[in-house]
Amino acid sequence: MSESNQFSLLGQRRFAPYFVTQFLGALNDNVFRNGLINLITFQGILVAGMNHVQLANVAGALFILPFFLLSATAGQLADKFEKSVLMRRIKLLEVLLMLIAAYAFISESYTLLLLVLFLMGCQSTLFGPVKYAYLPQQLDNDELVGGNAVVEAGTYIAIILGLIIGGITVAIDPSHQSVIASCLIGFALLGYLASRQVPMTRAADPGLKISLNAWAETWRIVGFARADRSVFLSILGISWFWFFASAMTLQLPAYTLDILNGNEAVTTMLLVAFAIGVGIGSLLCERMSGHRIELGLVPFGSIGLSLFAIDLYFAQPYAQLVTVNSVAEFLSRAGTWRILIDLTMLGAFGGFYSVPLYALVQKRSQPQQLSRVIAANNIINSIFMVVASLLSIVILQAGFSVPELFVVLAILNILVAVYIYTLLPEFLMRFIAWLLVNILYRVRATGLQNIPPKGPAVVVCNHVSFMDPILLSGCIRRPMRFVMYYKIFQIPLLRFFFRNMKAIPIAGAREDEQLMNDAFDQVDQELAAGNVVCIFPEGGITRDGHVQRFRPGIEKIIARRPVPVIPVSLGKLWGSWFSRRKDGALHKIPGRLFAKVPVTVGGPVAASDVSAKRLELLVRTQRGDDR
Repeated sequence: MSESNQFSLLGQRRFAPYFVTQFLGALNDNVFRNGLINLITFQGILVAGMNHVQLANVAGALFILPFFLLSATAGQLADKFEKSVLMRRIKLLEVLLMLIAAYAFISESYTLLLLVLFLMGCQSTLFGPVKYAYLPQQLDNDELVGGNAVVEAGTYIAIILGLIIGGITVAIDPSHQSVIASCLIGFALLGYLASRQVPMTRAADPGLKISLNAWAETWRIVGFARADRSVFLSILGISWFWFFASAMTLQLPAYTLDILNGNEAVTTMLLVAFAIGVGIGSLLCERMSGHRIELGLVPFGSIGLSLFAIDLYFAQPYAQLVTVNSVAEFLSRAGTWRILIDLTMLGAFGGFYSVPLYALVQKRSQPQQLSRVIAANNIINSIFMVVASLLSIVILQAGFSVPELFVVLAILNILVAVYIYTLLPEFLMRFIAWLLVNILYRVRATGLQNIPPKGPAVVVCNHVSFMDPILLSGCIRRPMRFVMYYKIFQIPLLRFFFRNMKAIPIAGAREDEQLMNDAFDQVDQELAAGNVVCIFPEGGITRDGHVQRFRPGIEKIIARRPVPVIPVSLGKLWGSWFSRRKDGALHKIPGRLFAKVPVTVGGPVAASDVSAKRLELLVRTQRGDDR
């Protein structure tokens, strides 16, 4: 796939009308919400005795609450009915709500505006499962990351425009608010027209009986999400991102007023910086992941979120004494660019964090239950975001400043990341593999299409360095079970990683016959479960860089469980830091860092044609002279 393919989707009917529909929906949401929050924050409006800080968090909770209340029903509807019809009906509901919102803005009925905000949350709840379940039905697997990236980037471009339009329109007409009212109705109508062009997308489960018991159905769809542990933990990761992002962005109006001593235009600029960052990070995901789901970007994203949240505190820890009345004045003040860079980088690392998780949920969920899994995701997201609003209120009421709240969120993010990666080490393993493949070495993989997308297989590879398993797992995106010499498995610094990669330790018959037999049994179990097993038939790491004789263990494995065997060769690793010298020890001085490492995946060999000699010849031929 070419690097531009994610953008070529915008010229295709299966994607473009859907993209415009969701884009205009996100735009309208943010025009409304930012316009309302700016009015409340900068015109000193009180509703039910609440000030601007309290109202900002209450408004966030009101918009999110419907995701908890209605997501179970929304997921059922999205699985039962054809999706293009659902989109059109949901967009008609948006038109009705925008008519009510226009009246409320013009009549300055702020209580009614808060009610409309809640109802817009209901409309967004209905649209969410349809939005994310539509993509895997219309896109191929290798388009899924790119499609999600374009949607995420488009959503945040819509947020940017919504923030700008929402801020400008309420400032243009402060006495009547007719401009923002007209924009809301116009965008809703355009969104409905776009939805009419969305192609028919079949129902995933047309025989589904809708349950009106929201509480029982909520637990049921959460059960669907929990069926696959990696899916559920990904949902928890997505929910934590929304907790973090919601808590950060909801404070920006108060941060502007109380700390930066700025106005509505400054708030809009801060939100735009964050949104631009998310858009950039989302679009970079496809390039950085090689057009596939790369879970290694998730820890990378979480590290960046904490680092830049902490730096945002140091960028402006105390309130400014001098008021700024324009963006130009704000930009000329010392420290401003650091704040904007921090917010942009927070958004970018948020994109690295969230896009792979969304793609994983879409790919690993059962297709007939995907809308309900997305609904479960929305329910858990909503809980996290409501808790974020409430926790922010509690922390600020306890006397913390907004910059101090940013530090609290950064620390919480570190603790949550460590917890999630402990529960699902696959994320951490992918991160380490991603670093090796993209930073320490420049891996150039060819023939990856020869790895079957599903079903059992054995990969055989020459063994050049201690990093071979991690490098291979960085190239081959299917989880692999590595069979390795038990003494390598027990190396103190690497044992943690090998154990969490579910590596299988093996010994020679003379060293530990029971361990050898247990290893063959475990290999057979993994193949029976449909997994990929990787072995290094040389029996150890080469001491001279040449491919050694392949031992007959591979023949024993295939005789017991006939599956395809894929020969893979690694080149240009001999002489690297983690390869052996002639005496068997590690190199003391790093060598061949940033080297171009060819990884060549050959065509599968049928079980009936497998022999150790033939596989050795294939691997030797593939590697050639690239020691």
